[in-house]
Amino acid sequence: ALPRTMDALTRRATMLRDSLHKSQGNTDGMVAILGSFDHRLSALEAAMRPTQVRTHAIRMAHENIDKTLKAGEAILAQFDLTRRAEATILRGPHEDLESYLEAVDTLKGISRFFSSNKNFRSSEGILNHVNGLLAKSSLKIEEEFKQLMTTYSKPIEPDRLFDCLPKSLRPSKDDEDENANQSDHPSKGLETAVYKIPTLVPPRILPLMNDIAQQLVQAGNQQSCYKIYRESRGSALESSLRKLGVEKLTKDDVQKMQWEALEAKIGNWIQFMRIAVKLLLTGERKICDQIFEGGNFNKDQCFAEMATNSVVTLLSFGDAVAKSKRSPEKLFVLLDMYEVMRELQPEIEVVFEGKACSEMREAALGLTKRLAQTAQETFADFEEAVEKDASKTIVQDGTVHPLTSYVINYVKFLFDYQSTLKLLFQEFETGNETESQLAVVTTRIMQALQNNLDGKSKQYKDPALTHLFLMNNVHYMVRSVRRSEAKDILGDDWIQRHRRIVQQNANQYKRVAWAK
Repeated sequence: ALPRTMDALTRRATMLRDSLHKSQGNTDGMVAILGSFDHRLSALEAAMRPTQVRTHAIRMAHENIDKTLKAGEAILAQFDLTRRAEATILRGPHEDLESYLEAVDTLKGISRFFSSNKNFRSSEGILNHVNGLLAKSSLKIEEEFKQLMTTYSKPIEPDRLFDCLPKSLRPSKDDEDENANQSDHPSKGLETAVYKIPTLVPPRILPLMNDIAQQLVQAGNQQSCYKIYRESRGSALESSLRKLGVEKLTKDDVQKMQWEALEAKIGNWIQFMRIAVKLLLTGERKICDQIFEGGNFNKDQCFAEMATNSVVTLLSFGDAVAKSKRSPEKLFVLLDMYEVMRELQPEIEVVFEGKACSEMREAALGLTKRLAQTAQETFADFEEAVEKDASKTIVQDGTVHPLTSYVINYVKFLFDYQSTLKLLFQEFETGNETESQLAVVTTRIMQALQNNLDGKSKQYKDPALTHLFLMNNVHYMVRSVRRSEAKDILGDDWIQRHRRIVQQNANQYKRVAWAK
């Protein structure tokens, strides 16, 4: 068995060796074939290289041609835009302002295009041409802005302004007298009254004015733009106020006036202030904000310069009244003026917002304080005048003296101004005791009256008439206080104390008159 096994293994080993020899032969043959392929491929690559170079050059040429064509198309498009924009610029802005402004924007875009592509041969020439067109357009735009501002800056007729007021403040159609605007005292509901701001410039025009203003500022002509706005709108505002009846008056002018004429002018001034602040200036502020919306505008300064003359004229009259010679009858008109300035303060803060308008805000606030100061000094003057009244009028039958009825009516009228007086006292008081301050002032006036009546009672030669005079006059004071709002301020103690004075004088009269 072993020899047979060895023979079989020998045969297999021989077969395996032969197979290996054949495989090596095949491998050597394959390597030779692959070697010849590599040689052939190298030769083919070397043969194709010039073709590849030519193909790349052709491709680059195509790309350059495409770029050149596109650049040419862009340049031609810019030339076409320039031609169309130029035709619009030469026609001027009168026919179609919006198209004109679009043409200006187009020219600016063309200028930017050639400025960023200065390697084009035609860039310099077209830039000069476009900039020349832009310079022409800037002058025409300025002229158009001036034309628009002039056309739409007309004064408003007083009737139109009166129609924008709440019904309670509109002057009577039947009464053309100057005093038609006046009432005994303004309505307490004015805070909630609705004012309808008039249309000073058509809304469709304002966006065009804004576009033109932006173009002028971008062209470096902002000062011309501001000047045109200032002169046009400022003149329209001043004319509107003149048509109403607003006039600039000095302290001397006020001092020379008769009281009735001055009272009428003050009533009108109060109406004018409401119209000016709530209607005209509020409307003008909206126009200014819309014309100079967006962009690098100094609109607060523009508005301040436009409105200065009108505001100075309006406030000058109030200032003249506040600085004129004080007299008791002026107290109530001073309170009316103070009241309207307080009422308008929120609108003044809004209309004259910004640092540039601070002078006008301060001028209005200064007038409010001056009116308050003058009113308070007039109070003191009145108290002193009552106590020192030296009229020699003797009431023969000991009835109520004219001074008594005058002072009582004066005090009763004061109570129509309770809310205004509280605000006035707050101007000078640090605490919140404005109610007690009003009581103190009223008590002092009543005491001054009583002191004066005591002096006047001594003018009677008949002692009985002295007591009858005091009884009648103090009784008139008590009865008037009990029937008015003064009762709540002076209090029951004051009433009871003075009723005792009435009774004491009644008893004295009976004793003196009937003793004999």
